[in-house]
Amino acid sequence: MQLISKIAALHEELTRLRRDIHAHPELGFEEARTSALVADRLASFGLEVHRGIGKTGVVARLTCGNGTRTIGLRADMDALPIEEANGFDYRSQNGGRMHACGHDGHTAMLLGAAAYLAETRNFDGTVHFIFQPAEEGLGGAAAMLKDGLFERFPCEAVFAMHNRPGLAAGKFAIRPGAMMAGGAFFDIAIVGRGAHGARPESGIDPVVVAAHVTTALQTIVARNVRPLDTAVLSVTQIHAGAAYNVIPERAVIRGTVRAFSDDTMKMIEANMARVAVGVAQGLGATAALDFRYLFLPVVNDAAETEFIADTAAELVGAANVNRTSNLVMASEDFSFMLAARPGAYIQIGNGDRPGGCEVHNPGYDFNDEILPLGASLFARLVEKRLARRPA
Repeated sequence: MQLISKIAALHEELTRLRRDIHAHPELGFEEARTSALVADRLASFGLEVHRGIGKTGVVARLTCGNGTRTIGLRADMDALPIEEANGFDYRSQNGGRMHACGHDGHTAMLLGAAAYLAETRNFDGTVHFIFQPAEEGLGGAAAMLKDGLFERFPCEAVFAMHNRPGLAAGKFAIRPGAMMAGGAFFDIAIVGRGAHGARPESGIDPVVVAAHVTTALQTIVARNVRPLDTAVLSVTQIHAGAAYNVIPERAVIRGTVRAFSDDTMKMIEANMARVAVGVAQGLGATAALDFRYLFLPVVNDAAETEFIADTAAELVGAANVNRTSNLVMASEDFSFMLAARPGAYIQIGNGDRPGGCEVHNPGYDFNDEILPLGASLFARLVEKRLARRPA
């Protein structure tokens, strides 16, 4: 492994920083402490710092030489509404909030790259360090774009990385084209007629309707999505009633949909409305679908995928970079930035030790071993893309 020596020397400092962020998790658009910490660090490196981009986002600019080329590097900062189950000293101090997806590590890696590049300035052009809020389904990328992210901070290409539990430390994975699914959340409101639990004939039971709708929704992926395509429709919540002896008036079904193309997502939405309304009407109730498309599919530019994969291979060797990784059904807010600018999103191995936790798990923790590697990759992208040209 060919780590940048100056970044490797920062390993202990980056670990302390990452664990400090881990101990103080903040939800999307509430990252006041985290964004202040990030902005203050960037300012201490001598960068031009802009706060409040997309409410709590931070962007820093570093320009060297007279070159006009530009590049963007992005990390996410928000945590999840999960009660942490870990017992180590730096576990979450904020009840019901936890860095269960590794955004603390992503932030520390990008800060490590910024510190190195600010010191060495071995490039010609401008790099924008983008620290995004609210990646976890709240629209942080869209908020930054609405605030003029790429108009104010031009980027010819933009790159991001995410840790991957189950992939060995020292390895990377990526694929050109669609890599991660687009994602939507949905609510189906069902209205029946309330009644006494002992007299169901006098009412229209929305709980029974919700159960039938939930079952019928499973036919959409099985019978409406082409077998060559991939999609997931998961009902994750059913809410109704508050008493043992009352048939409620209303029920709500909630869940998520994932697919790799807009056409597939729109087809699923149309069929969900058809199924929910039709089943409910057949049972004497009504149903209304609220379908919210929160994430675009992550689509990697082919040339930029090759560029970041080649750069990673220089650090860890070609055999440790999987360029045809599997499709990922999870979604990623960075997709909106990739829809606006060419770029690529790569996975960095978080470790494959037995019993290691997946992300979004109360026992998850970012692997501090990979901090210098991620920071080195971010830095090398800049030094290669914005390499000084011979006079």
